[in-house]
Amino acid sequence: MAGRSLVSLLLSAFVLLGMCSLQAAEENKPAGKKQDEGKTYDKDLVLRDAEAFFGKSTQGLAKVIEKAFADHGRPNGYIKGEEAAGAITVGLRYGEGTLTTKAGGSRRVYWTGPSIGFDFGGNLSKVFILVYRLPSSSALFQRYPGVDGSLYFVGGVGMNYQQRGDIVLAPIRLGVGLRAGASVGYMNYTPKKTYIPF
Repeated sequence: MAGRSLVSLLLSAFVLLGMCSLQAAEENKPAGKKQDEGKTYDKDLVLRDAEAFFGKSTQGLAKVIEKAFADHGRPNGYIKGEEAAGAITVGLRYGEGTLTTKAGGSRRVYWTGPSIGFDFGGNLSKVFILVYRLPSSSALFQRYPGVDGSLYFVGGVGMNYQQRGDIVLAPIRLGVGLRAGASVGYMNYTPKKTYIPF
């Protein structure tokens, strides 16, 4: 009889301990989610900033941003900038802008890179780059290969992905035609302007 009581008491203690652990896990879950959300940008804010930056609202822009969020979630930074590109099948791209991160602060950023495409001539365009999983602003400064098959083009808005380790960049360009798909190779991001793309 005493043995049964002891077993019942131990079982009750394990059940109670398990329930407390589950409750603690559930309580911590929303807090962790809120903390992640506090370190990243939501889709509505990104769309509003992108529309204000490009100077017009287009259905294509909304769809491209939705695609980026579906693929990679919420960014923790973005770059607003301009770039010039020229090509005779093989070309070059130069850009500069300002990196802003959710952690706070901003800094100037420059990028260069070779491209291979089907077009001739050159263009100037605005570019809005979503930045994912950037641990610090200085971690941006390295070469990023383009991700094969990552070009999305909807209603005059083009986007492709560049990735180095865990960091993913999603440059969005508006109304640049085939130039949006011309970057086959890599982009080199630097803290100072350079004219050497390699």
